[in-house]
Amino acid sequence: MHAIRQHTFGSPDVLVYERTDDPVPGPGQVLVAVAAAGVHLLDTAIRSGVRTGPMPTPPELPTIPGREIAGTVVGLGTGTDPGLLGKRVVTHLGLAPGGYAELAVADAAKLHEIPGTLDEAAAVAMIGTGRTALGILNFAALGPGEVALVLAAAGGLGTLLTQYAKNAGATVVGLAGGARKTALVTENGADLSLDYNEPGWPSAVRGFLGGQRPVTVVFDGVGGAAAEEAVRLLAPGGRHLVFGWSSRGIAADGSGFDLTESGLAERGITSEPVLGPVMMAREGGENPMRALESRALAEAAAGRLRPRTDQFPLAAAAQAHRALEGRATVGKVVLEP
Repeated sequence: MHAIRQHTFGSPDVLVYERTDDPVPGPGQVLVAVAAAGVHLLDTAIRSGVRTGPMPTPPELPTIPGREIAGTVVGLGTGTDPGLLGKRVVTHLGLAPGGYAELAVADAAKLHEIPGTLDEAAAVAMIGTGRTALGILNFAALGPGEVALVLAAAGGLGTLLTQYAKNAGATVVGLAGGARKTALVTENGADLSLDYNEPGWPSAVRGFLGGQRPVTVVFDGVGGAAAEEAVRLLAPGGRHLVFGWSSRGIAADGSGFDLTESGLAERGITSEPVLGPVMMAREGGENPMRALESRALAEAAAGRLRPRTDQFPLAAAAQAHRALEGRATVGKVVLEP
């Protein structure tokens, strides 16, 4: 088969499209002909050799990156249900890589059958990014009268958070970088779409809300200066939900507005990281991760959430990584063999 292999850590150029042996499913596993493989920002950190929370130890090299796949079951390991053969499935591989390939091995117990209304690219967007979005939303308690500000609203998570907030009856302000992305945020249903590169965007938010409806929740996967400004717009009692730091963390900037924990507490604002164990605890149940995945796929199948995907050929994985790191992508980045 063809796959993307990585023989060393470094820039996107270390991702090489080459022939390698077909994987063989073990007991309780299946072989999937991959139609779509998800690309996550975490993949770029792993590729670089950076140790990060979910992956404290870099993978053994050479490796085939990628942990989200959708496709058709074409082979079975021993003890695996024969009824799975020929099914369209989607799964998150967890800590095991192998997704950037024409064929991948997956645990049968972790598979979800793809609803007939979804294509593989949409399904792979929902199995990882979709489950994360629903996990974040468990903390938001959105409803009519809320004003939600979504940072990076043109990204995979931002797209879904914007749609969900609108469906819940909230007013949505979406921030993105550049005219192309803000136009997509508007198409996605935001009531106001603004370019966070424009210095006057906080004033535009205040003007749009007319001083009558303050921001009540900020969805922050970015950090940095844009997040600082967003937190300044929060009303007393507002919620700042943190799920990423693609720029940098929140920090006081000496302008007289205290963004430290004590300063936020004085205004009754909560700033809460919502990934990892706290997300699983909030979801609850025997298998919270699988429950989130099932709900995400159901929301997409029903048309309530519509993932946007940015698709690249498998052989162009290096290009996809460069585009993702350069913030040139919209929606969920997907590789297609």
